[in-house]
Formats: sequence, C-alpha cells, structure tokens
Amino acid sequence: MNARSRVREWGWRRIVGWGALGALGLVLLAQLVPYGRDHTNPAVRAEPRWDSPRTRALASKSCFDCHSNLTKWTWYSNIAPASWLIYNDVKGGRETLNFSEWDRSQRSAAEIVEQIDSGEMPPLQYTLVHPGARLSGAEKRDLIAGMRATLGG
Repeated sequence: MNARSRVREWGWRRIVGWGALGALGLVLLAQLVPYGRDHTNPAVRAEPRWDSPRTRALASKSCFDCHSNLTKWTWYSNIAPASWLIYNDVKGGRETLNFSEWDRSQRSAAEIVEQIDSGEMPPLQYTLVHPGARLSGAEKRDLIAGMRATLGG
C-alpha cells in the first residue's frame, strides 16, 4: 500500500469517525428534549360491553397499546427520538379511539371495521416492532365479527 492510498484510507476513516461521533452527540442532545416522557396510563373509565372474551383479547393484542389506557410502555419508549414518535402515536390513538374511555370516545363499528379490514390497523410500523400484534386472517375475521357484535352493525 503506497502513501497516497494510506492517506485516502485514513481520510475516510476520519470522516466516518467524526460522523459517528456527531450522530451520537445529536442522540445524546435529543435526550434533553422533554417531549414524549409522559408515560402515564390513566384509569380505565368504561370499556365497551364486549361480545366475548375472544374479541377483547384480540383487541388487546392488536389495539390496546395505542387505543386504551392500558399501554405497555417499552424500554425504548424512553429514548429520543423513538419516545417522541411512540408518545405521539399513543396520544393520537387515544384521542381518536379509546377503549378505556368508551363513554367519551365512541366510534361506529363501520369505522373500526373499515380500519381493520383495510389493513390500516394495526399499522405496519407497530407490527414490525411488535410481531405479536399481527393478526392472522382468522384472527382478523374474528376481530371484525366481534367488533360488529360488540358495537352493533
């Protein structure tokens, strides 16, 4: 290896090293941003009258982390920027539909079924990190039928 190629190699290593150090610095600075740290689960006020324990179990498996007050906060939900995304998803999910505050946030069975049937819920980014939340075809059919029976329609 000649001197010129050694200089090029060290130049790239230096650039990659400084880039990695800069990225680490940004991640550490992001920890100082207070958003996304409120991991409280308010009390459950009222759930729907589930048609069966199976329907509730399927909803719990695939919906409750974002659409109830029974969120399971994972270790990485404390690390920015993941904490920002997760908190935002849970906050938005609870505002849209909250199975733990059913007396306040009712949605029609048709709306819920449409989201499940179209594959929009549970969302891909959630099921990638939580493979247990993926619904098989039979589970999806059971959840849709159970939601219709529970909510009418």
